[in-house]
Order: sequence, then structure tokens, then C-alpha cells
Amino acid sequence: MNFSPLPSVDAASVPADALVLDVRENDEWAAGHVEGALHVPMSDFVARFGEVTEAVAERGRAYVMCRVGGRSAQVMQYLVQQGFDAVNVDGGMLAWDGAGRPMVTESGSPAFVL
Repeated sequence: MNFSPLPSVDAASVPADALVLDVRENDEWAAGHVEGALHVPMSDFVARFGEVTEAVAERGRAYVMCRVGGRSAQVMQYLVQQGFDAVNVDGGMLAWDGAGRPMVTESGSPAFVL
């Protein structure tokens, strides 16, 4: 079988004002996330699909991320199949952290990747 490469970008090149779609679970999100990201756990994705498509329609390309890139690749592929502009963030939050990109928590405690 021949698979075309999935559209992806590295964490360092995600624009500061981009729509980041974080598909990690709640405990991962709580540990640390991209400020302003849309949090829709992969397990809730189908139920909240309308919310996601509305955000993409309003803000443009979705930069989809999880911890390392596996779950986000699946979600990104689904969005692309539905005709939306979405790319996978290579390496996910681990790469984001490794690139020195800022992370926040809602509790104000130091952010880390769970």
C-alpha cells in the first residue's frame, strides 16, 4: 500500500496566533498546554466535532497536537478527509516543550508534558 505523507509541521514553526487543537486527555491538558489552544480530547472528538469545525472555519488552519503525534495524526487525517485545513504538529507537546515554546496551566503551577 502507498500512503501519501500526512501534512505536518514542526513545533517551532507553528505561528503564535495559530489555532492549536489539543486532543490529549484532561490529565495531560492540566499538566501543561499551549495558551489559547482548543482542548478537545480524542475521546470526545466526534461528540464535539461541530465545535472544532466552527473554530477552524473562524480561525483557519488547525494545528493538531497530542503528546507525541499519534493521536493528533488520526484526528488531523479525519479533518482533512472532511475537507478542513489541518496539519499535525510533529512530535506533539514533547517537541513543543523541546523547542522552548511557552506552556501554561490553569492552576498556575509550572507546566510540564505528562
